[in-house]
Amino acid sequence: MARKVFFSFHYSRDVRRVVQIRNSWVARPGGEAQPFYDKAEFENAKTRAGGIGKWIEDQLRGTSVTVILFGAETYSREWVLHEIKRSHELGKGILAIDIHSVRDPQLGADAQGRNPLDYWSADAGGVKTPFSRIYRTYDWVRDDGYHNMPVWIEAAAKAAGR
Repeated sequence: MARKVFFSFHYSRDVRRVVQIRNSWVARPGGEAQPFYDKAEFENAKTRAGGIGKWIEDQLRGTSVTVILFGAETYSREWVLHEIKRSHELGKGILAIDIHSVRDPQLGADAQGRNPLDYWSADAGGVKTPFSRIYRTYDWVRDDGYHNMPVWIEAAAKAAGR
């Protein structure tokens, strides 16, 4: 089943890596993988500074999974952290993918960043548990995201009951 997916990431630093990942299913021979749809028009997000909060809410509507694509500085981005928090509050499936090893066509690979899921926690039976222990994290290169991301997305959706 194809899923509507919201991709959260640091635009200016990682957009060329993200484009490669978002479009990776297009190049599969014979359509081997189920496509996933990105509701976010991320190319326009930068220009909507005054209405970013509303824009995020609009983009999350109708999605079942939020995929955080994180690089060197993603963990410090205010709106990425907001997107993670809201996705959790809305009961979306969530997963994080480390993309630092994906080669930017102009700049190559990047330094590894901190996992943004470490910056939020939930109360699980009276114990404060970091999101990084609740939701799965993968490495795009090491964990073969090209072949496995559709499976990861489906697992995150099912874990959230979607």
